Amino acid sequence: MATDNTQQDPATKAADLRSRVEKALEHVRPALQADGGDASIVDVTPDGKVILEMTGACGGCPMANVTLKQGIERVIRQEVPEITSVESM
Repeated sequence: MATDNTQQDPATKAADLRSRVEKALEHVRPALQADGGDASIVDVTPDGKVILEMTGACGGCPMANVTLKQGIERVIRQEVPEITSVESM
C-alpha cells in the first residue's frame, strides 16, 4: 500500500520542508561565502516562514536585506513553493 504524502504527521512534514529549504539555500551559499558571508536556518514555521541568521560579512552589511529578498528568498520560494516569506533575525 502506497503512502500518501498529504497524510504525513506534522513532524515529518516540518523536517521535509526544512530539508528542502536547506537544499535551496545550498544553491545561493557559494555566492554568500564568496563575499565573506553566510546564512543559516534558524526556523521554518508551519505557516511557511523561513527565519535565517545572516553571518560573517552578511551580518553587518547594509545590502543584506537586498541579498535576502532578491537573492535568497527568490531562490528558496522558487524551489520550495510552500514558503511564504524569508526573514532574517
